[in-house]
Amino acid sequence: MKTKEEWKKTLSPKSYHVLFEKGTEPPFANQYHAHKEGGTYCCAACGSPLFSSQHKFNSGTGWPSFFAPVSSEAVATELDKSHGMERIEVRCVQCGGHLGHVFDDGPPPTSLRYCMNSAALNFKKT
Repeated sequence: MKTKEEWKKTLSPKSYHVLFEKGTEPPFANQYHAHKEGGTYCCAACGSPLFSSQHKFNSGTGWPSFFAPVSSEAVATELDKSHGMERIEVRCVQCGGHLGHVFDDGPPPTSLRYCMNSAALNFKKT
């Protein structure tokens, strides 16, 4: 795996900030919140497949939202107590990059909402 300095050289400043400094994009002002093409959303850092367009839904939050990752091995979660609240952070299993957070207010069949940052994703059309 690359060091943070190596990632900084290969990623855009926005992607680096989100993935490796746990940043967040503003709602409705990001690349994939209203994206509707069929394909796979991959990690913008390491390219690992993370989410399918078949699992994407309009959450109304302004960020791309999914009810499940492509597989249970694609993402890792951990408790995030930053910003005076408790949330569940979602990270790429392969590179450890911060993707966003998962909430329990999503649609069936999982009732989960993986609220991701577009800057952490690259889209591959099928």
